[in-house]
Amino acid sequence: MAIPDWFDWIFLGLAFLQVYALIPIIRRVRGLDLEVRSKARFDLTETIGSIMVFCGMPLSQRISGSWFWLALAGFALMGAGYTVKGLRLLRVRRRPTA
Repeated sequence: MAIPDWFDWIFLGLAFLQVYALIPIIRRVRGLDLEVRSKARFDLTETIGSIMVFCGMPLSQRISGSWFWLALAGFALMGAGYTVKGLRLLRVRRRPTA
């Protein structure tokens, strides 16, 4: 089943937005505050994973080689980032307040 050409432009636009979102994340990674840098690393993991997904899907359809592994690695990276963020959120919620 062939994917229409306009669908590739949607993937390209979404990938561009994710690359554009890297600019503030990289600034936060390079910052001085340890807590902000730690959160920014997980945001960076999610963003890189989504870029891999948005690039791997159309590449697997358009190029004769198998590029689907890139999308799978992106899903795994995004899943790891979301898991760590969720665990950190649960840990913060369980702390007793004084």
